[in-house]
Amino acid sequence: MRLGNERESRNVEDRRGQGGSSNRRVSLGGGKTGILGFIIVLIGAYYGVDLSGVVGLGQDSNFQSYQTTQSSNLSMAEESELNTLSRKVLYTTERIWGSYFKQNGLTYREPKLVLYTGATGTACGTGQSVMGPFYCPTDEKIYLDLSFYHDMKTKMRAAGDFAFAYVIAHEVGHHIQNQIGVTQWTQQQQRQANSKTAANKISVRVELQADCFAGVWGYQIQQEGKLDQGDVEEAFVAAEAVGDDRLQKQSQGRVIPDSFTHGTSAQRLAAFRKGLQTGNPAVCEL
Repeated sequence: MRLGNERESRNVEDRRGQGGSSNRRVSLGGGKTGILGFIIVLIGAYYGVDLSGVVGLGQDSNFQSYQTTQSSNLSMAEESELNTLSRKVLYTTERIWGSYFKQNGLTYREPKLVLYTGATGTACGTGQSVMGPFYCPTDEKIYLDLSFYHDMKTKMRAAGDFAFAYVIAHEVGHHIQNQIGVTQWTQQQQRQANSKTAANKISVRVELQADCFAGVWGYQIQQEGKLDQGDVEEAFVAAEAVGDDRLQKQSQGRVIPDSFTHGTSAQRLAAFRKGLQTGNPAVCEL
């Protein structure tokens, strides 16, 4: 990506080094739901998928502690580059989505990007790097541990700055959903769902729409001539890498379609491509 002349967003809260990156204690919702939900998050996030919204990760009156150890695999130079990249990518999303909203007589509320190390507090409960990047609709913040880039390269085989930018743009897509009422609608529909399978299907639709919104952002970046040869392919690889079918095959050796929450690799790629090829948010139907 060619973002050399792009501004850096001011909507960044840097908490790196505040939470401790090794032998940290992480709050975990107690009871069967909390434990099983956290296991789902661990499995998904190990491969770079945000499943926190799917299992309803958030504040819980009954908490227990979870002990985990992790250290950053980034060099100081890599972390510095990713810090700058993240801030510039966020600014492009602010600029692009601010323009779309203005064209429709609306005001875009810019989300905050929280950079942290290991674990940090959020309005949706305790966030931790093992979850991968995630968006909390309650405080309208995107949480990102920059070491996730190493996971993308080693676990997802999805390297490159545009691939990393796609991840941020996807989380911004969830912020768009929160602003236009999709998040609230989703929560209501999932509460009314008559089965876990039905609730999962709603989650898939939401995630695919966020992928499509990320594609709309990518279309504008491409029109501005900010992409290098091969950038789009990097994002395609990243989109396919986080498909439920691929993740399940890697983690448990088999695929269970009824448990899908984010969509298959083919679905995620198709959703991203739809936005990327049209640049029109209207095609990102739920």
